[in-house]
Amino acid sequence: MFRGPLHALTFVSALGSGVVAGLFFAFSTFMMKALARLPPAQGIAAMQSINVTIIRPSFLAVFLGTAVASLVLGVSALRSWERPDARYLLLGSALYLVGVIGVTGAFNVPRNDALAAVDPAQADAASLWARYVSGWTAWNHVRTAAALGATASFILALRLGRE
Repeated sequence: MFRGPLHALTFVSALGSGVVAGLFFAFSTFMMKALARLPPAQGIAAMQSINVTIIRPSFLAVFLGTAVASLVLGVSALRSWERPDARYLLLGSALYLVGVIGVTGAFNVPRNDALAAVDPAQADAASLWARYVSGWTAWNHVRTAAALGATASFILALRLGRE
């Protein structure tokens, strides 16, 4: 099935970015809407719990493993630009590394860290929660689109790499 390690790594990256896209899609389309419907104190407490619970080896293996694979694929694409799949490998890598990892680190994690410090019972919790949901979800849409774009790019690279 696989023509070599690069082909296998591309396949794994397509799967990893697809799993991440699905997770982000779920949060963008219904999880955050459901949490926003809760009373603010309950929504805050639930999201605080989610943000702690998600840091698990299984999630980190897919999330960060795909980043490492993307980095390797991006470097490989630059080193063998003449290959028909190089442009899609580089595009998929850039989308994942910048649009998923970069956006997560620059926009979603800081919001999560700020939310972790909020006492759900404090007086201004409702306004903090409304701002959190709005801003976090907007950046999650970006991550969703980037992960989906990376998945498509890696699939196209697989297709071209077989020719």
